[in-house]
Amino acid sequence: MAELSTQAFNPETLAESLITLRKEGRKAPSASFALPQDLSAGMAAQNAVAQRIGASAKMIKVAMSTDKQPVIAPLFPYVETTSEAKLPYHPGTRFEVEIAVKLGADLPVRSEAYTRAEVLDAVADAYLGSELLVTAVEEGGSVSFPLYLADRIGNGGYALGPKVPKTLIDTVGGLVLKVTHDSSPVYDGPVAHPVGDVLAWLVAYANDTKRPATSLTSGMAVTTGALSGAMPLPGAGRVVVELEGGYQMSVLLSA
Repeated sequence: MAELSTQAFNPETLAESLITLRKEGRKAPSASFALPQDLSAGMAAQNAVAQRIGASAKMIKVAMSTDKQPVIAPLFPYVETTSEAKLPYHPGTRFEVEIAVKLGADLPVRSEAYTRAEVLDAVADAYLGSELLVTAVEEGGSVSFPLYLADRIGNGGYALGPKVPKTLIDTVGGLVLKVTHDSSPVYDGPVAHPVGDVLAWLVAYANDTKRPATSLTSGMAVTTGALSGAMPLPGAGRVVVELEGGYQMSVLLSA
């Protein structure tokens, strides 16, 4: 049985523990950490992680917590390329295909809720993207979501690939997606976003009045959730993504 932590929560201490575990390729059970008590404490630890590793607040993922609160995490390492992206592979890495966007206008915090149309208008461009998922927490977010939030919601790297028509934000559902790892099939089936709308979590975060005032600004890259679920990978190698319509990207994962 894992030893229970008796230490008081400290965001800096938690950040150091999470970074060390990832560097060593290890995971620890939630019970072994001094847990952040809420999402705010989890974000404090995440910010400490981001500062230590040099992750930029201009490249983020948006997601939803287990209690339906919009959350974000920095994407790191982050690569933009129209050819082959190169990212590190870590044991247990899972792979997601996503639609990412770049904002062409600020979305400041305001009391009046943003409509989906307003958020869509703020999007300058859409892209095909690939996210690597890695976590130092054995149970992921199932035991303590604030702990998983501190661990960057499992982000282990991101490749922003080719630009795609902005209309795909509304029409990508139902397209066929194929993913191979060193030519072996990993996924071959229809696109299926977890909530059926690529923009849903970004809209929810835009309407979070407690978020930082400058958290959604022009030029930011935001990735919006998996189109295919999280796919386990057998190891390092070349992952090729083909989305119906002729949209492709590849990611070379090196151990």
